[in-house]
Amino acid sequence: MSTEESVPVPAPAPGALLLCRAEPDPVAAVAPLLGERMPLVGAGEGWSVLVPRGGPWRDGGEPVDRVATGWAAALAVGAPWPVLALWWDADRAGYTLASGFRRPVGYVWLADGTPAGEDEAMRTFAARIGLDPVLDVQSLDRLTRPEPDADRGAGAGAGVDARSRLRGLLAVLTRAGVALPAGLTPGEDADHLGRVARDLPGVRWTEAAGRRPTADESPLAAWMPWVGGPGARAPALAQTAAGLALTAWGLRRHSGGWTTAGALLIAHGALGTAYGLTRRP
Repeated sequence: MSTEESVPVPAPAPGALLLCRAEPDPVAAVAPLLGERMPLVGAGEGWSVLVPRGGPWRDGGEPVDRVATGWAAALAVGAPWPVLALWWDADRAGYTLASGFRRPVGYVWLADGTPAGEDEAMRTFAARIGLDPVLDVQSLDRLTRPEPDADRGAGAGAGVDARSRLRGLLAVLTRAGVALPAGLTPGEDADHLGRVARDLPGVRWTEAAGRRPTADESPLAAWMPWVGGPGARAPALAQTAAGLALTAWGLRRHSGGWTTAGALLIAHGALGTAYGLTRRP
C-alpha cells in the first residue's frame, strides 16, 4: 500500500453562518442571547452575518444543525426580523429560517447533494423572505432536484454536493440583497471563517451574555425588554414564554442547542421583566 493510500482523508469540519435581515447595530443588541462572542459584519443591503466559533458542536458534541437552529430561533424570537442559519457537517448541509414565533422552516441535502427535504419548505422559505413567487421559486426548485445539472440555474457552478447547494441558495438570495463578504464561504472550516471575519473591514465583536446595554446604547429601546422602554413588559413576558416552549422542546429531543436557547430566552425575559419593574415610577 502506498503512503498516499494509507493517509486517511479528514472529514469536512462542521460550521455555520447566521444571516440576519438587519443592520449590524440591532443584531449586536440581541446577539448576547447566544452566549458566545462572534464576529459580526454587514452582508449586503439590510443584512448582517454572525460567524460562530461553534463551541456547542466543537466542545459539547452537539449536532451543528440543532445548535444553529436553536440559535436562529432565539435571535428571531427576540427581534422583528428573520434569521437564516446555514450549517454543514461531514454528512449533510442545510438551512433553517426562523422568524418571530412562527415554526422554523428548513431544508437538508445529503453530502453528495441528494435532496432530503420537502419541496413545500422551499416555497414557504421563499414567501417568508419575500422572493419572487415565480422566477425565484423556480430557481429554488432546481435545488430540490437530484439531476446532476440541478444547481446550474441557481448559479452554483460546477458540482452538486451539499455545500454547492448552499452556494446555490445564496445565489438566489442575492436578489433579496444578500452579499456575503469575500471569504465567508459556506462549507469552510469554522476556524478559517473566523480568521477571515476578523480581518474584514467594519467587523465588530458581539458582547458576551450577561451585559445589559443602556437605553442610549441600544437602537431597539422601543421594544427590547432590558432597556425599560414603552411596552417593555409584554416583550419580556413573550420571551419568557417562548423560552419555556423551546426548553421543553429541547428536553424532549435531548437537544442541548434547543435547551440552551430556551434557557437564554427565559433568563433574558426574566431580566427584562425585573428591570422593567425597577424602572416603574
